[in-house]
Amino acid sequence: MTLKLLYMKKENGNKKLSLSERFANKVTRITGSTGAFIFAFAIVIIWGATGPVFHYSENWQLVINTGTTIITFLMVFLIQKAQNKDSLAIQLKLNELIAAHEFASNRLVDVENIPEAELKIIQKYYSHLSKITKNEQSLQQSHSIDEAQQMSERKRKIRNSFQRKKS
Repeated sequence: MTLKLLYMKKENGNKKLSLSERFANKVTRITGSTGAFIFAFAIVIIWGATGPVFHYSENWQLVINTGTTIITFLMVFLIQKAQNKDSLAIQLKLNELIAAHEFASNRLVDVENIPEAELKIIQKYYSHLSKITKNEQSLQQSHSIDEAQQMSERKRKIRNSFQRKKS
């Protein structure tokens, strides 16, 4: 697939988004704004202030309960959609960085799609990498897991050969 197909654009230069994506993006921006928070806060204050007028009736309570339940129900899905999109964008950016760096392990590209048990194994490797490279002279030196393991083995062999010569 070419980049041209991946980045189809309208004549005016905007990326082509589906109606649901445009709607979700707009609602997410609006509901995440300060104005939306102030509006919601004002509704709660007005509702609370009208309590004595309605004698704190069940209908008065039902209004706020129903309204907040409906809004919460819809916002859960909207927030999840936004998080999924953000997560995908971050993963793609990280994949690009991994792919572009000559010393990075390309095995980590698309790592988000492997089982959790395998992620824990990779985490152990990086913990091991941290222990291996702890004694490096330069903090700016970088290693892949494989390279650090090979370097560690070379150092161990050199130490062993020196120890044999001393004996």
